[in-house]
Amino acid sequence: MSTTLSAPPLDILLEEIVREHRPRKETGAVPGNIPVLAAVPFNRFGIAVATTSGKVFSSGDADVPFSIQSISKVFTLAMALQRGRSGLLWSRVLREPSGTAFNSLVQLEAEHGIPRNPFINAGALVVTDHLMEETPDAAAHLLQFLTRQAGTGGQTGQEGGPAPFIDEAAAAGELAGSSRNLALAHFLKDFGNLTQPAAAVVENYVRQCSIMMTCVQLAKAGLFLANDGQGAPGAVLSPSEAKRIGSIMLTCGMYDAAGEFAYRVGLPGKSGVGGGILVIVPGQCAICVWSPRLDAKGNSLAGTAALADLSDRTGWSVF
Repeated sequence: MSTTLSAPPLDILLEEIVREHRPRKETGAVPGNIPVLAAVPFNRFGIAVATTSGKVFSSGDADVPFSIQSISKVFTLAMALQRGRSGLLWSRVLREPSGTAFNSLVQLEAEHGIPRNPFINAGALVVTDHLMEETPDAAAHLLQFLTRQAGTGGQTGQEGGPAPFIDEAAAAGELAGSSRNLALAHFLKDFGNLTQPAAAVVENYVRQCSIMMTCVQLAKAGLFLANDGQGAPGAVLSPSEAKRIGSIMLTCGMYDAAGEFAYRVGLPGKSGVGGGILVIVPGQCAICVWSPRLDAKGNSLAGTAALADLSDRTGWSVF
């Protein structure tokens, strides 16, 4: 992995990335089952880089809050591993790429209620259930965790936009269209892989996905994964656990396009259908890019292209 930046400097480079990759026409799609996402202008584009040396660079709409959706799964997994019960968690969810859609019912039934990994919806429901065993409102606990890691508090963040919050109205709208997630939860329950009521787990899961954050905040919140488990407030995970979350991001973080993303970008990443992508450069920085229009696999079209460009121009890659 390259340890030096190519010219121009990073702040200027991010401005160039925004100029070149901000969408100029309405391509791609947004999820039909999450009404609030359809209202986001197609040409939104932001990018932020938080470095292990404490610097933050950003450009474009990096201070505009967006729905983090499945990026939340990285942080719920980290919280679950904090509890010292990783052996129990890994007996309930695997660490293998799925090769199928992120909300597949067929694979879950065929594999007797053990999800392939914690980043597909079924696996994330198991992780949420795991967290709910200690706190019924796991989504609120996640919000506190993210706010602390992003270095924000109160009604207004110290930098990077308003403090993270749960968009409860958006969550209610998303919950109304969550029949498939409820079906996954009932499958898991029937196989004995949920301890909490299925409806309560899905409600917590949808609320965690409805957290609103900015690119700057997400890059700062994810920095512990690039920094041997050390976040701004202190240790979050051991270096070993941080490394292992990065490995799951690389192999499973982009749904059934993880191989293509590894080929194009070469870094651990986790996407969300809100159009965000969180990427880790081990030992150097965390990157968040956001652009709302998605490809057929549910990943940001402009965001993926921008990260491929950034990787090529900086030499950042784990390969």
